[in-house]
This record gives sequence, C-alpha cells and structure tokens, in this order.
Amino acid sequence: MAEQTAQDVSKEDVIRALAHEAGFDLVGFACPENLDQLGQDLKTFLEKGYHGSMDWMETHAKRRSHPRALWDGVRSIIMLGMSYAPDAGPEPLEAPRDEGVVSVYALGKDYHDLIKKRLKRVARELHSRFGEEVKVFVDTAPVMEKPLAAQAGIGWQGKHTNLVSTELGSWFFLGSIFTTLELKSDRPHTDHCGSCQACLDACPTRAFPAPHQIDARRCISYLTIEHKGPIDPEFRLPMGNLIYGCDICLSVCPWNKFAKRSREMSFDRRDVLTAPKLRQFAEMDDGAFRAAFAGSPVKRIGRDRFLRNVMIAMGNSGDEDFVPDVMARLGDGSYLVRGMAVWALSRLVASEQFEALRQHYLTDEEDAHVRAEWARG
Repeated sequence: MAEQTAQDVSKEDVIRALAHEAGFDLVGFACPENLDQLGQDLKTFLEKGYHGSMDWMETHAKRRSHPRALWDGVRSIIMLGMSYAPDAGPEPLEAPRDEGVVSVYALGKDYHDLIKKRLKRVARELHSRFGEEVKVFVDTAPVMEKPLAAQAGIGWQGKHTNLVSTELGSWFFLGSIFTTLELKSDRPHTDHCGSCQACLDACPTRAFPAPHQIDARRCISYLTIEHKGPIDPEFRLPMGNLIYGCDICLSVCPWNKFAKRSREMSFDRRDVLTAPKLRQFAEMDDGAFRAAFAGSPVKRIGRDRFLRNVMIAMGNSGDEDFVPDVMARLGDGSYLVRGMAVWALSRLVASEQFEALRQHYLTDEEDAHVRAEWARG
C-alpha cells in the first residue's frame, strides 16, 4: 500500500510540474465520485430562472450536471488555474466619466485559445508518460468548473459564487483535463469568507439573493455581455460607466490583496483599452469595432451590444459634451443603439430640448423598443 501511495504521489508531482512549466499557477485533483450535489445545485439554479436568457445552460444541463455525464470514462479531473491579476489593488476600479470600464479579464487577448493550447500541452505530456486517455476543457464546454475547482482544493466559491484562492484572489482563469488516469484527490478547500460580505454589499444591482447564490438576470456582467436585448431601465443607472463586464464584487474582496500581477503578457491591457474614451467607441462602425477588438473577448458581443453599453455610460456621465456623439447615434442602424441613445439624451439635455427631439424623431421610428424609450423619456 505504501508503495502504491508513493507511486500516486509521484504521478501527481509530475503533472504539477508539467502544469507549472506550461504557465499554470494552480493545480488540483478531483475524483468524479460523490459529486451528485453539483447536479442538484444546477437544477435549483435553473428552476429559479437565474440563468436568464443563457438557454445553453438548460440545453446542456444533463451533461453539465456531472463529469461522467460528459465523459463516462473519466477517472480523475485535473483542475488548473492561470492568473490574470492586474496591477490594481483590491479597491473597485474607477475611471474618469469620459472613459469606459472593461472587466479586467477582457483587457488583453482572449484567454480561451491560450488556455486551451496550454491544457493540450500538459495533456499530451500526460498521455505520453502514462498512456492514458485525456480530454481538455475551457469554459465553453459544459463543465461546472468552479465547483470542481473547489473540490480539487485550488480555491473555494465565495459568497459571490466566484472562486477565491488564498494565493491569487479571484483573478484567475480555470481549465480542466479529464483523464482515465487514476490520481489521488486533493482535499476540498475550506471556505475562508467568514462573516465578510463585502461582495454582497458592493453589488449595485443586488444580484445576490443570498450568500453563494447569484441571479444572473441582475448581474452587470450578464447584462453587458450575455443579454442580447435592451437593458431594463432599473439597471442602467447602477451600470455607471461599466461597458463590458463588472469586477465590483471581485475588487472589494479582501483576498485579492494577496494577488500578484500575472506573469502572462498576453493578458496585458491592449492599447485601445488604455484610457478607453467613450467618444472613441461611440464613433465605431462594425469594421472599426472588429479591427479594434480582434482577438479580444469583447469582440464576442458585437458592435451593437457594445455601443448599447457605451450609450448608457454616456448617459450616466452627466457630461453635456457627449450630446453630439449621442445625437449621431439616433439614426444608427441598430435599434439597441438608437434606444439607448434616446435614454442617454433624456439624461443629458433639458426637458424642453428632449421634447423637441421627441417630436422630430418619434414619427419616423419604426421599432417598438425605441418608440418606448422616446415615450419613457
């Protein structure tokens, strides 16, 4: 038995070394047994409608509910984390009112391809050395990464439901390798949140019904990225100048003071997001948007949704200098942009001027959503 244990530890040490060489900062091992609670938690989340319009979560719920539903042959799961920590501290990121705020994870290159390439590198070595089958997954696959990572001991799910590490805070990406190789599981991580609820208190849209629960429909990250339609008026003011994602619940977490700047240069801030001016974004057509955000997570939402968010940020700025920029978008080809331009104008101009604009534009507006914005304004 002692000999077998030593052999198991040796395999784990080899994999940890391979992972660190590939650029991963955290490595842990989990066994796909005793994970039935994952499926129940997902079922409850979906039954409450907390997933909003993310229908793919419901479509793939069965495969997501348990690792063996995704691959029956899996015997061990290797969870890996890679830091994308910025130079900023744990305080909420702030920006001048003429700039937009983009979630830290999206400031550099899209992490999906980078993480997958590194996972494949580790998996190839694992297969070469041990002869076992492997499959790699990033967050586009139906894998419940955060609970599995907690089970693998590389962090715990905080009250904001995101993973927290004593070493990296919350600024890290996750990837997983499923394998037929039998490995010794790590002990699940202890919850270190204690009585702290800074993340819950800081959320401007009250997206947390209770600790360890999130209603995505109220989350600014969901609204600015996943939500495809007009953003409900209830959430526009709390969005401030957040134009892609939201890091508020992460940035107030005390554990982030231990996070060290990422060593991966691919995650460094790209030029277009250095002092990102709202006016610059408001002028973008589809071609300019695609060129500016090539290889960026931001590109995924498309120009129209991005400018929808930019219009809201301009409306929240209180800066009358933005009026010409917003006016230029009243004739935009996207109803999403036109509608939020109407709302922004209602915030930036006097009521008499807005009424005159209403009379001029309302008669020609065909989209019901935009007409509703004129009426609401």
